[in-house]
Amino acid sequence: MNEELEIIVDVAKDEMGKVIAHLERELRNIRAGKATPSMLGSVTVDYYGSRTKLSQIANVAALDAQTITAQPWEKNMLVEIEKGIMLANIGFNPMNNGEMIIINVPVPTEERRKELSKQAKGEAENAKVVIRNYRKDAMRDLKKTELSDDMKGNAEIDIQKLTDDFIVEIDQIYKKKETDIMKN
Repeated sequence: MNEELEIIVDVAKDEMGKVIAHLERELRNIRAGKATPSMLGSVTVDYYGSRTKLSQIANVAALDAQTITAQPWEKNMLVEIEKGIMLANIGFNPMNNGEMIIINVPVPTEERRKELSKQAKGEAENAKVVIRNYRKDAMRDLKKTELSDDMKGNAEIDIQKLTDDFIVEIDQIYKKKETDIMKN
């Protein structure tokens, strides 16, 4: 394959790979009932005037299947951590016991599980749209090249196959998350 075509295909592949990584991060934030430290992954805290990830100023752990704890390395950060969790708007009600923040993760109802599944499906659909946009960009870049129609045709087939493979991967990731959400 021509070097110019390889670059176009490689760029599309790299960008599509980033979409998968982003989707996986977003789906980790959709809680399925079992407490995990990653549920607080999006929480940032005002740490002496700068927004800092919670995991960089506290030890975040799952105490059991229903409880997450955040124990700051500096006790004076307890109130800021509490605020950060509330501002993250992830549906948790943190409790401050003077030593650490304790978060009880309720078992979701069947209705809530369906809502979470819809949310996960929405994230998967958004990822598919982004993948298709990268395909469109790659096809546009391909048309700008001054290569033979045969070479362009082969590259279009490669780009479409790449797109199809990433769409299948997105579907598999969503199905796994949906199964995780819906199990009791």
